[in-house]
Amino acid sequence: MLLEPAIPRIPVVRPTRSLNSQDFRDVARSIGCEVAAVRAVVDVEAAGSGFLRDGRPKILFEAHWFSDFTNGRFDYSDDNISSPVWNRSLYIGGAGEWDRIYRAANLNREAALKSASWGLGQVMGFNHAQAGYRDVESFVRDMHESEGKQLAAMFNFIKSNRLDRFLISRDWAGFALRYNGESYRVNRYDEKLADAYNYWLKAA
Repeated sequence: MLLEPAIPRIPVVRPTRSLNSQDFRDVARSIGCEVAAVRAVVDVEAAGSGFLRDGRPKILFEAHWFSDFTNGRFDYSDDNISSPVWNRSLYIGGAGEWDRIYRAANLNREAALKSASWGLGQVMGFNHAQAGYRDVESFVRDMHESEGKQLAAMFNFIKSNRLDRFLISRDWAGFALRYNGESYRVNRYDEKLADAYNYWLKAA
């Protein structure tokens, strides 16, 4: 029998607000790039809204990371949330991902939080330091709070990995290669970023 789900006691706080213009200006100022560049990245790379309709952050639970963080201890007893290899078929999507992380948190809370991607930018929990947080608990707490906090975490991660220089110089191919990998050409991420940038530049 599962324990009472642990994660809502982080606590779950209803998101205070959606993104606004000041959020984009704050992030652009912190990086030193144009607001249009920030908006372009959000349009192309972010997961739409950072929250589900019920107010919880959007997450995607990664069973292969949970297995890695727990040394494969649960690969056989809980093989739908712990897998030695990446397995697309384990994803449920939407609110179903919360069912998975609840189960994982009852086995190992810290590993569960680190094994999910969170919010608007889908930053992995194990990247909390690069997102600007001292621990995964404080990271997850802020991911519950607002899309503004989610946006800041996403761009802290970008800055920590020195991708901000490509936004400053508007080198869309350079950014897409490092953010999306070699497949960016197939998916035309660089072209999509350029188009979104030009749209927001004209809309300003």
